[in-house]
Amino acid sequence: MRPEVLTGEHFLTGDEACAEGALAAGCRFFGAYPITPATEIAEHMALHLPEVGGTFIQMEDEIAAMASVLGASCAGAKSMTATSGPGFSLMMENLGLGIYTETPCVLVNVQRAGPSTGLPTMPAQGDMMQARWGSHGHYEIIALAPSSPQEMFYQTITAFNLSEIFRLPVLIMADEVTGHLSEKVVIPEAAAIKLQTRKLPKGRKDRFKPFQPGPDGIPPMAAAGEGYGIHVTGLTHDERGYPVMSPDAHEKLVARIVGKIRNNLHRIIETESYRLDDAEIALISYGVSARSSLAAVDEAREKGIKAGLLRLITVWPFPEELIASLAKRMKALVTVEINLGQIHLEVERCSRGQCPAFLVGHAGGTVISPDRILESLEAISK
Repeated sequence: MRPEVLTGEHFLTGDEACAEGALAAGCRFFGAYPITPATEIAEHMALHLPEVGGTFIQMEDEIAAMASVLGASCAGAKSMTATSGPGFSLMMENLGLGIYTETPCVLVNVQRAGPSTGLPTMPAQGDMMQARWGSHGHYEIIALAPSSPQEMFYQTITAFNLSEIFRLPVLIMADEVTGHLSEKVVIPEAAAIKLQTRKLPKGRKDRFKPFQPGPDGIPPMAAAGEGYGIHVTGLTHDERGYPVMSPDAHEKLVARIVGKIRNNLHRIIETESYRLDDAEIALISYGVSARSSLAAVDEAREKGIKAGLLRLITVWPFPEELIASLAKRMKALVTVEINLGQIHLEVERCSRGQCPAFLVGHAGGTVISPDRILESLEAISK
C-alpha cells in the first residue's frame, strides 16, 4: 500500500500529475477507455488506485466509461474519467445526464487535433466550445485549463472540490503538450490540501427528497444504499426525483441548475494577470498557449510594446465582466489559442466593441510560437 498523498518533489508528466491530484483529492473510482494522449492518466490510476483502496475499471468504450463514473458517484465515491476528442464526443450524452441529475465527478479531456481521428499525438485546443455546448439542452458547466504539470495536479483537486460543492461534472480541458510535458511537481502534505465533500442530508430518511435544494440552490446528496429513498432520472423531475412532464417543472429545474453556477461566479472563476497594469494590448490565452503568450509579452516589452497577459484558468464559466473591463482600457485584445477562434468569439462578444479584437491561432498540430505572437503584436502596435 502507498500513501494517499505522495508528498515531496517529483518529476512528472502532466498526465501523471493529474492522476496524483485525483488520488490526493480522494478519487476512489476511475472508469475509462484508453485513448491518446490521455492514456497515461488511466495507466497511472490503474497502477496506484488499488493501492489506496480504490477501483479502476477499463470499460468497453467511452459511453460506458462516463456512465460508470456517474454510477460510482451516486454510490458515494469521488469518481473520474479521462479521454481525448473522439472519446469526449461519445461522453456528451452522459455528461448531460450528470448535469441534470446533479452528479459530481471529474472529466479530463487531454485535447488533440481533430475533427474525427485527426492527429492523435499532436496538440490542439479545439474542443473548447464542445466543452461548453457539447451536450444538448441549456445548462452551465465548469471547465478548467491547466498550463503545467503542477497545475494539472492542483486543478484536478480544484475540479473535485468544485464538483462536490456544486453537484455537477467538472471538466479539465488540458492539451497534449501539457499532458505529456515533464516538469517538477511539488506535492504538499495531505494536511495542507483543502478538500471539499458533498453536502449530506439531515433529518428522517423516509422524508428525504433527493432534489430538494437548500438556500444555495444545491440539494444535499445521499449515497445509494444508505437507506434514503432515491429516484434518479434523466427526465425532467420534481424534488422527489420523479418524472414530471410539465413546462413549468422544466423551467424551474433548468433555472435552478443554471442559477447555482451563475449565482456563484465569484467563487468559481479564476484568472491570472501578467504585466497588465500599464498594458495597452492584452493577450488572452489558456493552457499551453498561455506559456507562449507569456514569453511573447516579455519579448514585446523589450521592443517597447506595452503588452500584458490575461491567463484563463477557468474558461467556463467565461469571465465576461473582466474581459469587458479590459476592453475599456486597451487598444486591442489578442486571443491566442490552438484552434480557429473558439474562445476568440467569446472575447469579441464580451469586448462589446470597445476595442478591436484579433486572433492568433491555427487548427492544431503544433504549439503557437512566441515569435508568431510577437509578429502580431508588432503589426497591431503600428
